[in-house]
Amino acid sequence: MTKLTLRIAGIGAVAAVAAVLPLTAQASTKATPLVGTVGPGFTITLTDAKGAKVSALKAGAYTIKVTDLSDIHNFHLIGPGVNKDSGLVAKGKSVWNVTLAKGSYTFVCDPHPTIMKGKVAVA
Repeated sequence: MTKLTLRIAGIGAVAAVAAVLPLTAQASTKATPLVGTVGPGFTITLTDAKGAKVSALKAGAYTIKVTDLSDIHNFHLIGPGVNKDSGLVAKGKSVWNVTLAKGSYTFVCDPHPTIMKGKVAVA
């Protein structure tokens, strides 16, 4: 077994070591935030944390904050390994932790699927 000894001689040395060490598994598995909104009118959106509409994502872990603003709509996300629904009769907020795999995902309002829908490609 090889023993590695590291002596740090100041703040500059800490920065130099940090620059060459790989990211920890914890840092690389942090969930990316998304926002799903449905209603109060006939609108449904999936956006990033800055409010930009999402149409393509990388495969990985996501936290989706869903806001359902109408009791006649729902936010339903369907795709490989994911089938989450905000429910139809209740307004409210929820948080979904999902892992998106490569493939195509659809978000839709089930009662109004022809006018309230969107797609996300995950690569």
